[in-house]
Formats: sequence, C-alpha cells, structure tokens
Amino acid sequence: MRKLLLSAALLACGLGAAQAADLREAWLAARQQHPDMAAADATRAAGEARRMQASRLWNPTVSAQATGGAMGSRTSAQGAAFSMPGAAQTPGVGFDTSVHSGPGARLGIEARMPLYNPERSAQGRQLMLSADLAELQAASQQQQLMLKTAQQYFAAVLAQQQHTLLLRQQEATDRALQEAQDRFALGDAPVTDVREAQARALELAAQVQAADVEVQTALQALAQATGWHAKPLPPLQGPAPLSGQTVPASASTALPPLTQWLDTATQDNLQVRTQAQMLALAEQEATKATRSASIKVDLVAQAGADRLSGSGRWGSASNSASQYLVGVQIQVPLSTGGQLEARQQELLRMQDKAQADLDSTRLTVAQQVRATWLQLQSGVARTQALEAARAASQMRLDATQLGRQVGDRTTLDLLQAQNDALQSQSRLLQHQVRMAQEQLQLMALVNRLDEAALQAATDAQQISAPALH
Repeated sequence: MRKLLLSAALLACGLGAAQAADLREAWLAARQQHPDMAAADATRAAGEARRMQASRLWNPTVSAQATGGAMGSRTSAQGAAFSMPGAAQTPGVGFDTSVHSGPGARLGIEARMPLYNPERSAQGRQLMLSADLAELQAASQQQQLMLKTAQQYFAAVLAQQQHTLLLRQQEATDRALQEAQDRFALGDAPVTDVREAQARALELAAQVQAADVEVQTALQALAQATGWHAKPLPPLQGPAPLSGQTVPASASTALPPLTQWLDTATQDNLQVRTQAQMLALAEQEATKATRSASIKVDLVAQAGADRLSGSGRWGSASNSASQYLVGVQIQVPLSTGGQLEARQQELLRMQDKAQADLDSTRLTVAQQVRATWLQLQSGVARTQALEAARAASQMRLDATQLGRQVGDRTTLDLLQAQNDALQSQSRLLQHQVRMAQEQLQLMALVNRLDEAALQAATDAQQISAPALH
C-alpha cells in the first residue's frame, strides 16, 4: 500500500507518464462490481416480474382437487314412485342406503376465467404502477451510487493534492531551515530564526503524516468502490475549473435560469416521481375497496365424481355420483357488516397522506434545487476571487523570499508567507471540488446525472456549467 501511495503521489505531481483517470472511469468500474448496483439490477428485475404478472391476471386458471379417506353416507327417500318394464308404476316407495366408514374418494377439476372483475383490474394497474416504481427505485439507487462514487473520487483527489502541497511546503521549509542554520553559523542570523524554522518544520512533518493517513483512507475507500485495489491506482484527474481563466471562452456557458431548473425538477426528479407513483398506488388500493369492485363475473367449467363403498345398516352398499357444469358465475356481496366501508375510509386517508407526502417532496426538492443553483451561480465569482488570492499570496511569497535574501525580511516572515500561499491554494482546491460536487448534485436533482455529466466534471474541455437537455 505504501508503494501504491508513493506511485499515486508522484503521478499526481506530474512525474508519471500514465494518463490520469477521470470520474467517468471510476463510475464505470464501480458500476461493474459495487453491491449497490447489483441491488439496483435486482430491483429492476423484480419490477419486470410484476409487469409480467399484470399481463397474466386475466388468463384462465385450472385447479384440481382429490380427496380420499374413510367416509360415511346415509340416503333416505320416501314417497318415491317406482316403475319397470312390464309392470305398473308403484307409488309411495321408499329407498334407504347407508355406509358406515367405508373407503371413499372425491375427484374434481375446475377451470375459471374472469370476465368482469373491477378489483382485478385495479390489481393489474397496481402491478404496472409497482413495476414503474421499481424502475424509479433502481434509477435512484444508481444515481445515489454515482454521487457516492463522485464523493469518494473527489475526496481522493483532494487528499492527494493537499498531500502534494504539504510536501512542497515541507521542502521549502527545510530549505529555509538549512539557510537559517547556515546564517546562524556565520553570525548573520539570530538563533530565534533557527528555532522558528525548526518548529515550523516539525509542524509540517506532523501535517504531512496526517495528510498521508488521509490519502491512504481516501484511496482505500475509492479502491473498494471501484475494484481498483487489484492494481496500483492511476493518477486521478482533478475537477474541471469553473473560471474562464483556465477554460476556453467558447466552453464557458452560463447556468440556465432557476425557473427552468425548478420546472424540470418538478417533472423529472426521481424522488418526486417516486412519490407520485406511491400516490397512484394508494388510489388504486382505495378503488379495490369499493362495493362495486367486489362484483365478479367468471366463466366456469367444473367436473367432479364421488365414490363410496362398504357396508351399512342394510348390508353392503356402493354409491357413486358424477357431475359437470359449464356456465357463468356471478358473485355480488350483499353485506360485509360495515367492514368494507371502514376499510375504504382507511385507504382514503392513506391516499390523502400520499398526496401530502408528494407535496412535501416537491417543496424539499425545490429548496434543494434553489440552494444548489445559487451556490453554482456564485461559484465562478468565488473561484476568480480565490485564484486572485492565490496569485497574490504567491507574489507575496516571492517578494518575501527576495527580501529575506537581502535581509529586509525575517525567517518568520518567510515561513508565514509560505503558509499563506499553501492555505490559499488549499482553499482554491477545496472550492473547486465542492463546486464539482454541486454540479453533479444539481444534475441529479433534475434526473440528468449520467456518464456525460461525470465526464464533464473532470474534463476541462467540456462545458463546465451544467446545462439542461
């Protein structure tokens, strides 16, 4: 791991010949092996299975029934008429048969096809809505994985670059310390210069060590997410700048107006669409609880046979019977004791809750879009200010170094100028990373986060300002 970090640090400083890896490559790697993506694929597949269920709700069903065991039977008929060829009809005849616990069997088969069933129609619509909801959930899982990968990627980028800056300052501080020691040996500088330089060198050594730990942690998290741990991590491409100083003028575009982002988010945001699907599901569930939805009309075909043999009160007996039916069965509930009405009231209140959740989600998303848009709107001006501060601190450092050589500045002045230059560069890096993440967050809020957006986040040749399309 130590060799891996050293290689990555050297490449980040421009000493390696390999091409830097961008955020899109990190996402493509994460998509292939991250468990969250497997969960999204499983969610999507479950939705397709529900869609298949919906398409088969109205297919005929066939069921068979077989029963065997010890059975008993007694049949008694009085007042029957009996007749046979060559004999007169005899009225008032009685017939009695019985079997006590004899072996018996019952067979039956039924085919049923629904013709009219409002409850089943609502169920079919629910299954289709649930399939669409699964697709939205899978897309949301993928989007969250994209943002998570971007966060881990930029955390690694920032850790690497911060570590590089500290190493450079440590080298400059070591040179200042050596110069102070040499001057002190010649009697040209006080011992306080040496002590101040030594203190600063020790402080920077501690900072470099802490930064090294941060680099290890960030790179390990990125490696686990992308699967890049099997080989040395490539150098990481930093975020695309927002300022026109480093981006061609033709590539710089202004953000579309806020109203356009809000309108798009209202229609396309995945959270909003998910809540809208939840509302539609609640509406269909309430439809299933109406009295009219309980009416069912089925086409039915039935066939059955019963057989029983054994001995009874009047001696040995054997009974058998068979029947069949082809027709239409109508089922109309007359009374449910008030349960159906109570269930309907519950589902209507759940429908009201789903509507309120949808309205709340729209408000939350609108607030997020507005806040992110405003952050990006002021991002370019903030970047320019930070770049100007960095340039000014570098000029001050150069002037302080020259002044230190001619004796007009102390070692403490030089060390402070070096620290100010480091802090200005660090603030600029942090701001660039934060703005890149804000861009991706805004694209996610309007459901436009894709591989092209990830590519643009680290490609200076791409249009840096996010655009709706």
